[in-house]
Amino acid sequence: MALFEARQLHKRFGQRVVLENIDLSFEEGQLTGIMGPNGAGKTTCFNVLTGRYKPDRGSVAFDGHDITGLPPRTIASRGISRSFQIMNLFDDYTALDNVLIALPEVRAHGFDMLGDAAAPELTAQAETVLDQVGLAARARTIASNLSYGERRALEIGVALATRPRLLFLDEPTSGLGTEATRHLAELVRRLKRNYTIVIIEHDMQFLFDLADRISVIHWGQVIAEDTPARLRENPWVRASNLGKLA
Repeated sequence: MALFEARQLHKRFGQRVVLENIDLSFEEGQLTGIMGPNGAGKTTCFNVLTGRYKPDRGSVAFDGHDITGLPPRTIASRGISRSFQIMNLFDDYTALDNVLIALPEVRAHGFDMLGDAAAPELTAQAETVLDQVGLAARARTIASNLSYGERRALEIGVALATRPRLLFLDEPTSGLGTEATRHLAELVRRLKRNYTIVIIEHDMQFLFDLADRISVIHWGQVIAEDTPARLRENPWVRASNLGKLA
């Protein structure tokens, strides 16, 4: 059984059908990519999978348990974490405090556990997370003073602070230049040794270099699903702009 399974997902907004009979599964220990052209339904699908939207019909299961329609907070507590295309950081707090805020123990007791009041063991946990994402030396830097690439890494660190079994990354290369994208690829390559990861991404080269499997969504449906090597040979992918990018 896959760690995460979505079956026959359907979502519409008014008269517009955005997702129609979507089937997806993510195996533990793999990095899975989701790609498709603009307007294909990728972001809506991501939001349904992570609980931001409730599907009109269909089911979502994590580790054998039905999580369909549960609130995002409840889904996160089950071991699923995500980043966002538009970064969601506390800009006036340090990188360390941003990670501390995300630790389950701090969330349970409030902001009074931040800064100098943070227990040494919690600070150590947050520092370990920052080291994972390459920001150990920037722990005391205010988030707004970090470079854009560092902020992307910090957001991933915030997601990791919840100790997820499954990590969703939403367009992680958005807004990054060539060098920052290369650094992010190195970070994700390290993380995939220890985490099950799902990435929705517009940078096809980034995705094809990292993913074990990729699902292609178009017209609100999964139209292809395979390894990167085999998808490159898929007739539809080869004939599309996605194929040219891949």
